[in-house]
Amino acid sequence: MTPAARFWTYRTLLDALRTVPAGARFVTMWNARGAPDEETVTFGQFMDRAAGYAELYRARGVEARDTVVLVVDQSIALLAAFAGALLVNAVPTVLAYPTFKVDPEKYRGGLTGVTRNLQARLLVIDEEFPRDLEGYLGGGAVLRLPPVPPTGRIEPREFPAPHPDDIAFIQHSAGTTGLQKGVALSHRAVLAQLRNLAPVLELRDTDRVVSWLPLYHDMGLIACFVLPLAAHLPLVMVSPTDWVLWPGSLLRLASAHRCTLCWLPNFAFQFLARRVPERDRADLDLSSLRAVINCSEPVRTESLEEFARVYAPSGLARTALASSYAMAENTFAATQSAPGRFPPTLFVSRSVLAAGRVALVEPQDADVRPLTSSGRCLPGTDLRIVTEAGAPMPDGMVGHVILRSPSLFDGYYRRPDLTAGALRDGWYWTGDTGVVWSDEVYILGRHDDVIIVGGKNLYPQDLEEIVSAHPRIHDGRVVALGAFNPDLGTEDLVIVAEVHAEDDLGHAVEIQAEIRQQVLGQVGVAPRLVHLVPPKWIVKSTAGKPARAATRQKLVNERPELDRG
Repeated sequence: MTPAARFWTYRTLLDALRTVPAGARFVTMWNARGAPDEETVTFGQFMDRAAGYAELYRARGVEARDTVVLVVDQSIALLAAFAGALLVNAVPTVLAYPTFKVDPEKYRGGLTGVTRNLQARLLVIDEEFPRDLEGYLGGGAVLRLPPVPPTGRIEPREFPAPHPDDIAFIQHSAGTTGLQKGVALSHRAVLAQLRNLAPVLELRDTDRVVSWLPLYHDMGLIACFVLPLAAHLPLVMVSPTDWVLWPGSLLRLASAHRCTLCWLPNFAFQFLARRVPERDRADLDLSSLRAVINCSEPVRTESLEEFARVYAPSGLARTALASSYAMAENTFAATQSAPGRFPPTLFVSRSVLAAGRVALVEPQDADVRPLTSSGRCLPGTDLRIVTEAGAPMPDGMVGHVILRSPSLFDGYYRRPDLTAGALRDGWYWTGDTGVVWSDEVYILGRHDDVIIVGGKNLYPQDLEEIVSAHPRIHDGRVVALGAFNPDLGTEDLVIVAEVHAEDDLGHAVEIQAEIRQQVLGQVGVAPRLVHLVPPKWIVKSTAGKPARAATRQKLVNERPELDRG
């Protein structure tokens, strides 16, 4: 039975757990500091651990539909602890683990706010979780999770079956703005996503997934755990922290284990192209990868092209590069590009796009901006481009992206105030700006992030890419913002950029002038302010994206004259 056909036999995710092939390999986890450096468990061994954790939960009073919060470092234990909560028909949710990359104050505040909103029966942490952070966990009892639980004595079929409309688990937003929003998803919604995604991906029994993605993000949880778990496919993992320190580990694992599927955010394509030394690429064989999928909004053409060019000598086919438009509120993917071909790319006029529509130009045109498609809608998914008032717009016009599908969420968990603005008459207002052309969906970015200068729409991702190209600026550590100028009645363009090293700030005047010239030359608008900052100054979300609102507030605290609107 193919994975796509297998999904139709399930009423709930518990059915997927009950039918695992016990002797087949499931998870291989790479650990840079381990001995040995790889741990592999079969599906049967994984289910034994899940059942052991399920018994621990029941001993702590967890009952059906209770929420179980998991704040556990990425590991086989985390995966099994999540599955253990499913076994007892509880509602698991994974929160970000504290790391050196996350601002401590921001983490503590977010942890308290999210856990209080969840009102969990049980808060599960691992043995390494800092004891000084336990006081910021709001809600129920705390369980320190053993790496390997007591042997499970209850078979999955002995647990009560949930109803398809019961909540399966809660996902959270990436946390780029304010308090993370909980997205409660039913078994029915999750299975609808898998059933509609599998045939578009041409999912096969021979597929193997490789991932570094965290489970607190929909890309990591759905594509790189729930999908292979329910499809009974092997999964090869490296933790996010280990991947940042040893980025080549992901590709080395893909090569060694002949992996076929990989999902990545846009920045990871450039990170892998630029941070893996040539000597570490010499013996890679990436010919097995048939789909490496960019799930960012927007998909950057240059990032895919650079990745394809750098890894072509390693056997990576350019046609293996793919794209998707995904979000937690829709379980995961709303669109997916066709496997086996590079996603369609439009070459459009940057100035005409700034006015709100698409006009095709030649690739060599000085005013060109390439737009790479995020694919076409999955079966059963409707996507529209609409005006502020909700009126449909014709193809080629830029507007708000709204969608509806069988895998859509019912609302934000315990947040009816946020749900009312996001769900309207069955349509989810994504907050993204995009355009449709020949049934392909092109995402331009967050609507609230668009900077309007004298009636011209500037997309921050374009500006950030221009500035990141400067040799003294840390690639990916740039934020473009709009600051309202009441004297002119429009926004001014403000650039916040991290230099590579503190010493570079001694050349600030020179760097600022060069950045202004580059931005003016490419978009026709000169920044009012180029604010250079030291390394690690810009606030990032738990998913590694620029936290624009938090960065803006940090800037205003230093430059209060910018807050005039």
